[in-house]
Amino acid sequence: MNRAGTTAGAATSPADPDAFFWLPRHRLSVPSARSLLRDFLGSVPGGARLADVGELVLSELVTNAVVHARVPPGRRIAVCLESVFDCLRIEVHDASSDKPVIRRSTGAGDPSGRGLCLVEALSVEWGCCPRPEGIGKIVWALVGPEGGV
Repeated sequence: MNRAGTTAGAATSPADPDAFFWLPRHRLSVPSARSLLRDFLGSVPGGARLADVGELVLSELVTNAVVHARVPPGRRIAVCLESVFDCLRIEVHDASSDKPVIRRSTGAGDPSGRGLCLVEALSVEWGCCPRPEGIGKIVWALVGPEGGV
């Protein structure tokens, strides 16, 4: 797939069914990404039924890119949203090559570590792959009408 990146908050061409956004690697990008997802799903027939689960999954993936991607300052993350049949494909690109790892056991006092378990539970499928151009990785998830259950 060839996706041309644009400035933060701007989608690709209206003729392109995908939406691609650059966001700063900052905690405020999480609510921005959710807003962009709602706008995208508003233009997709039947997209509203994917919004709640899609927002949770996207929030976790963007949070991971913001918090755990150890990269030089100024690097941005990218979010790609795509309607695939009756599912939503979410991709989050970051400049870190470190693959995400699910923490199967976290203590009751641990403030984090459950996000990928949530992504796994709510997604039809998810994974990680190197970016075909440039450095870093893509973490993706496929969200269906019934989530991952």
